Amino acid sequence: MGYTSYPDNVVFKFCEKAQQNGMDIFRVFDSLNYLPNLQLGIEASGQAGGVVEAAISYTGDVSNPYKTKYNIDYYMNLASELVRAGTHVLCIKDMAGVLKPSAATLLIGSLRAQFPKMPIHVHTHDTAGAGVASMLAAAEAGADVVDVAVDSLSGMTSQPSMGAIVAALQNTEKETGIPIERVHEYSEYWERARQLYAPFESTVTMKTGNADVYENEIPGGQYTNLHFQAYSLGLADQFSEVKKKYAMANDLLGDVVKVTPTSKVVGDLAQFMVQNKLDDRDVLMKAEELDFPSSVVEFMQGYLGQPHGGFPEPLRTKMLKGRPTIDGRPGESLEPLDFDALKAKLQEDFGEGAIRDEDVLSAALYPKVFNDYMMFRDEFGPVDGLPTRLFFTGPEIGEEFQVAIEPGKVLNIKVLAISNLHPNGQREVFCEMNGQLRTVMVEDKSVTKTLARHPKADKSVKGSVGAPMPGKVVGIRVKEKEVVKKGSPLVVLSAMKMETNVSAPIDGTVNKISVKLNQTLEAGDLLVDIEPLS
Repeated sequence: MGYTSYPDNVVFKFCEKAQQNGMDIFRVFDSLNYLPNLQLGIEASGQAGGVVEAAISYTGDVSNPYKTKYNIDYYMNLASELVRAGTHVLCIKDMAGVLKPSAATLLIGSLRAQFPKMPIHVHTHDTAGAGVASMLAAAEAGADVVDVAVDSLSGMTSQPSMGAIVAALQNTEKETGIPIERVHEYSEYWERARQLYAPFESTVTMKTGNADVYENEIPGGQYTNLHFQAYSLGLADQFSEVKKKYAMANDLLGDVVKVTPTSKVVGDLAQFMVQNKLDDRDVLMKAEELDFPSSVVEFMQGYLGQPHGGFPEPLRTKMLKGRPTIDGRPGESLEPLDFDALKAKLQEDFGEGAIRDEDVLSAALYPKVFNDYMMFRDEFGPVDGLPTRLFFTGPEIGEEFQVAIEPGKVLNIKVLAISNLHPNGQREVFCEMNGQLRTVMVEDKSVTKTLARHPKADKSVKGSVGAPMPGKVVGIRVKEKEVVKKGSPLVVLSAMKMETNVSAPIDGTVNKISVKLNQTLEAGDLLVDIEPLS
């Protein structure tokens, strides 16, 4: 969760509170299949009273004798440890959709033979288009459960088609007992519901399946996000190159298991390589000079755990440049979180009545997201009563709609007119609320603001430090007149969840800082001027 490790007491408290709120099955997985991390998750969810489903994240190809790092022995040994740790269900989590039918037969068949009474659950994505065949093979080999998606939401980076699997198993020993007509009705409902969420369907994401996933192993949950990231970073026309560099980045990092958040590490490195026109040889030769994304550096430090086969050397040493490392389970070295102190701070910031135990956990897991959410509620109030379409797109002029603000209390609202733009950037909205005329001033955020051109870094001057990519300033690590050494952190930029530390290219004195926190920049915009030491 949150692309990071948490103190142990946060993990236990989350599982406890989730179970109290209705969560019964806990799927426990780790981005590196790192056993100590998995064992802690099994213990926490089991102690909370949940059904524990321990998941092995699948990568490689057990049916390919030339791929030996993640072979059948690797998976069988890991499964044995998870069963020994007390799992109730075994899961194979095929996050990239690379489990081929032949591999499913071998892996699931081997697990069924070794654990004849253990429920086996298989999760996959249909990126390559072979998901239905693979899930049928898994079922035939002994899987009890396979994940599917209703037809109108299936395929590509989603799950395989529910209707296709139900129909394929009719009149066989594996028949599901689900009437195919009901599947069609279910699909029709979600086809209509999907239209309400059209604003979230990006026009730059994939339109068809793509079997190149067998080469790059990009997880289904990341594939479309990575495409949108590339688009936002100005690399949309180089997405095929990003995918090639993804495979290259994975090899550089030692062929890791790629699932949240290690998939982000590989993706960040791949886009960094494309942006800076680097190949694998460049990364190996220039590692000591490059400012790698924060996620890559933190992975190499051991903040996510220990990868199977160890970290790649000498690349790790070159990347870290003397930074500290963590050996073993990261959460073990973190101080327990003081929930009472966090709750007191949140009550001080947002009011005592507004903070529940669930809110304290949300703030512990996602501090920035929770703060943004509370600020949104403070500005707009609770918006959960709004119909989905109105929340996303707003009402049409003359449209009448209802909002239930509490049981038995419904507002009838009709938008009558919207004024011209006022000098302060607001518009007056005229509406009827339960038959009474009301007006409200609303800021028009769609109005184009006049943008001041930010100065560019002078590439001919070594101390003129520019932004290596477009993004937002999320950290400033120096002050003006401060003396810095070559490699000292100056500014942290963030773009689509990818953070990059920009370091000093020379020894010198910080003459001027040209950016502020939360400022949005383009590639090449001036960050800091450094005067060389004489």
